[in-house]
Amino acid sequence: MDLDVVNMFVIAGSTLAIPILAFVASFLLWPSALIRIYYWYWRRTLGMQVRYVHHEDYQFCYSFRGRPGHKPSILMLHGFSAHKDMWLSVVKFLPKNLHLVCVDMPGHEGTTRSSLDDLSIDGQVKRIHQFVECLKLNKKPFHLVGTSMGGQVAGVYAAYYPSDVSSLCLVCPAGLQYSTDNQFVQRLKELQGSAAVEKIPLIPSTPEEMSEMLQLCSYVRFKVPQQILQGLVDVRIPHNNFYRKLFLEIVSEKSRYSLHQNMDKIKVPTQIIWGKQDQVLDVSGADMLAKSIANCQVELLENCGHSVVMERPRKTAKLIIDFLASVHNTDNNKKLD
Repeated sequence: MDLDVVNMFVIAGSTLAIPILAFVASFLLWPSALIRIYYWYWRRTLGMQVRYVHHEDYQFCYSFRGRPGHKPSILMLHGFSAHKDMWLSVVKFLPKNLHLVCVDMPGHEGTTRSSLDDLSIDGQVKRIHQFVECLKLNKKPFHLVGTSMGGQVAGVYAAYYPSDVSSLCLVCPAGLQYSTDNQFVQRLKELQGSAAVEKIPLIPSTPEEMSEMLQLCSYVRFKVPQQILQGLVDVRIPHNNFYRKLFLEIVSEKSRYSLHQNMDKIKVPTQIIWGKQDQVLDVSGADMLAKSIANCQVELLENCGHSVVMERPRKTAKLIIDFLASVHNTDNNKKLD
């Protein structure tokens, strides 16, 4: 090797030694901090800005990109125990000329967490409507997207506030009543029967439980380093008591089947996206919705589990874009007729 090249590596190595060591130390000692930095970096890279808005003394935290235009704004609702940044992997593949809004659901991340708050699905729907009113997002009907718990909230929202919503996308939504329980639901019922709320599979408290949850939610088997698993757990542990309270609320009799009870009231064009290998919520729910919603399009993804947004972000973004284009073009053609 040329001596000058060797000297270059020596100089570069000595120059980068301190930041590299700092990074390695952070990775080993404070993985949760790195996870926060990761989300901050991707928000910045994708042009998503974080803002806060208040309804009386209640604070909503959200991120957004773009401004309202002739195309419908898109409001995105995340799932149980997640946060607004879970959508970043999909945002990456969405056109920059769309107005996107990702909100932290009630009690999550930067949105107010109150012991007095109604965490039922109806209660969450009312909170999201307050958020929509605060932003005046419903000045013009918007496209509503939700996944899992967020999909359940989105579906019920479309049933309760039909004039707010131009179209709807439900990604493996919760809230449906199946004729038979899958293995995951059977396990949950056993835990409820034994009052073992500390063992809810969706609320991990150790790296091992985090790994099991990722395997439950994903068809793709990610090899996640132990330090990252620890960081993911460290981020969640301070919130686990809240997650348990929320979980028991949304599986209660009041909320468990709220989407099922309201799906025939959804009148807007609707897109259903579901992973065929979903182990959390059975894919047969897509057919149930298609039979109850008049204008409904179903997209089933091969080799994909419950975490559709994380496993197939590019495909999810494309399906949303294509669906919006078809609905938008149909509306334009109706105006011309």
